[in-house]
Amino acid sequence: MDVSRRGFLKLSGLSIAALASGLGFDPTIAEAKGFVLKLEGSKKIPSICHFCSGGCGMLLYVKEGKLIHLEGDPDHPTNEGALCPKAASLLSVAYSPNRVTKPRRRAPGSDHWEEISWEDALNRVAQKTKEVREATWKANDEIINAKTGQRDLLSVNRAEGIAFLGSAEVDNEESYLISKFCRIIGTPYNEHQARI
Repeated sequence: MDVSRRGFLKLSGLSIAALASGLGFDPTIAEAKGFVLKLEGSKKIPSICHFCSGGCGMLLYVKEGKLIHLEGDPDHPTNEGALCPKAASLLSVAYSPNRVTKPRRRAPGSDHWEEISWEDALNRVAQKTKEVREATWKANDEIINAKTGQRDLLSVNRAEGIAFLGSAEVDNEESYLISKFCRIIGTPYNEHQARI
């Protein structure tokens, strides 16, 4: 069959017009059916996004122990079903081959990371915390008395080389424990990531 360029365009236009006129094919129905089949047999779990302090609601669909879909929760008062790009990408983050699942250490001067055990990681963190606390401990602070103009020593007892940064995923009980921990080790620098 020999079709000219003009004939091809006419034929294409007629075909599109015939399909659009309603020959019984509606792609939106097919999409909806595919979406329902994808979620069939999954468990819907309400959750909250952890990227910032907004606390946006999400609905997670889990099938056979694996997250297969997530979407914004339309009944949540914060986001009313909408998700920002970070929250929408959580599905790809959960199963990314680049996701770090074990502790790693890069030795001083090294150009690569090496996996270490959890016990070794916790011991290293504890040892480093102790070293920094001892090196940056400040028992007294010198102040000038506003009334007399004299220099006085004020007992402060703080570790100025340690700070703690909280997370949007931390609940009230965990925040309380973190605050107590900061007081125990003597750091006054306890901050939250949403304020930074």
